[in-house]
Amino acid sequence: MDRLESMAVFVRAVDLGSFAAAASALDLSGPMVGKHVRFLEERLGVRLLNRTTRRQSLTEFGRAYYERCRVVLAEADATDALAADQLSEPRGRLRVTMPAHFGRHCVTPILLELARQHPTLELDLSLNDRFADLAEDGFDLAIRTGELDDKAGVIARRVARQRMLVCASPAYVADHGEPRRIEDLAGHQAILYRRLGHVLQPWLFAVDNQPTLEVMPASRLRLDDLDAIADAATGGMGLAWLPHWLVAARIRSGALVALLPDQPGFPYDVHALWLKTPHLPLKVRLAVDALAAGLPKLMG
Repeated sequence: MDRLESMAVFVRAVDLGSFAAAASALDLSGPMVGKHVRFLEERLGVRLLNRTTRRQSLTEFGRAYYERCRVVLAEADATDALAADQLSEPRGRLRVTMPAHFGRHCVTPILLELARQHPTLELDLSLNDRFADLAEDGFDLAIRTGELDDKAGVIARRVARQRMLVCASPAYVADHGEPRRIEDLAGHQAILYRRLGHVLQPWLFAVDNQPTLEVMPASRLRLDDLDAIADAATGGMGLAWLPHWLVAARIRSGALVALLPDQPGFPYDVHALWLKTPHLPLKVRLAVDALAAGLPKLMG
């Protein structure tokens, strides 16, 4: 006999209180219900039910086994739902929170394409540098850049890596010289990113076999918009530490030059986060897969 089927019959017999009620609900004969229960008992070598002509009751082991069977059957149903998802369309509202600049340039185009492919999917996107709470604020998905805080009940998947690099305009380099080592940054003016309105973002560098090096260069310009930082750097106002995807066109055109040639670009992680759940909704899974496939192509 099939063990999972016998578990389902056993659980239904316990829930309904008798073999006869379970047989009626499952369209089986009474003896067949009893056969399923006996199959489990013989396989386990332990009695699950105390039965008389008038009533039945769970044994102590039967109670524990019943609870575990409920979990196993629920997981089996969730697993089957995954297959059903493959044949269905994502539908309903997908709420996503993301950093404003990265979201506008990189995340939103991918999610809009996903919505074009699936007309029954609704998008509710929040582009904000504030760290929203998935549970309290009702978001299905959050996009985060940089290091993550450990938080119980949240699943994170890395979907891309931004390559961060130091750059400046040719005019700035001509006037102030070119820094060739990290130590040389101390002699230059920088344009810093002020995250969340007040937190200055240090520049990060990977050093062989050592912890990440954090540098806070001297600066008289602090901005909370990456495009504005790129504009200021292009105008010769100082060095900037920016993602390659943002400045690639300016570097190709000669408006900016990449500096520190012997220093590899720092890999700045991008993660998708969602609340831990027994069954990940299809709309969330498809969005995460689309971002994991599309974002690396944009990073350069």
